[in-house]
Amino acid sequence: MSIVSIENLSFAYPDGINALSNISLDIQKGEKVGIAGANGAGKSTLLHHLNGYYLPVQGSVTIDSLKVTRKNLEKIRQIVGLVFQNPDDQLFMARVYDDIAFGLKNLGIKGNDLEQRIEAVLQEFQLHHLQDRPPSHLSQGQKRFAAIASVMVMNPPVLIMDEPTSDLDPRNRRKLIDLMHRLSLTIIIVSHDLDFLWDTCNRIVILSKGAIAADGPAQEILSCNDVLQLNDLELPLRLQ
Repeated sequence: MSIVSIENLSFAYPDGINALSNISLDIQKGEKVGIAGANGAGKSTLLHHLNGYYLPVQGSVTIDSLKVTRKNLEKIRQIVGLVFQNPDDQLFMARVYDDIAFGLKNLGIKGNDLEQRIEAVLQEFQLHHLQDRPPSHLSQGQKRFAAIASVMVMNPPVLIMDEPTSDLDPRNRRKLIDLMHRLSLTIIIVSHDLDFLWDTCNRIVILSKGAIAADGPAQEILSCNDVLQLNDLELPLRLQ
């Protein structure tokens, strides 16, 4: 059974711009799916339907058997963890520790359970030495991992990430690739970094003008120059 199921999803912005056109897509538990496409293809709009930032108007989105509707938003957002493109949109507390604890405390988690879950994430992301720093005093790479940690501490079955390598240097990019390999959950990544998708995903969906233009095994799709060029993309750098 699919953990994410999208059926005939269409979406237009108030100014009339059509962002998604009749999207149907099923993602199985444990899949790592990359979503690629040129600017304006509808990638981020699709992503924001998966945790209820946008609610379906035409068509439907189902997450782990729950329809994405206003009444289900709290449950949906416990299942789907969203890492924003800009970490500054995710980190807003006085200390990194407080950002990581924020979601857990909102769920009423406290005491040893709270401390143990925070400790596990601090260790996994190697953030102990940064836990008392204000996010504004972190490097972009440190902010990125702190933002991911603030989502992963919630133990979401589905992790979605918007352009996660956009501000990473090569060392931190490699750390993120290694992390993606270690995580055993469903991961959906929107990215222009096709080499990153090659390294982390087993399936690629290409969007073009709000519709699905290609869907298949990652390395098969990403090595097909004709498909990529047709959708205003280029081969990953490793293949050029």
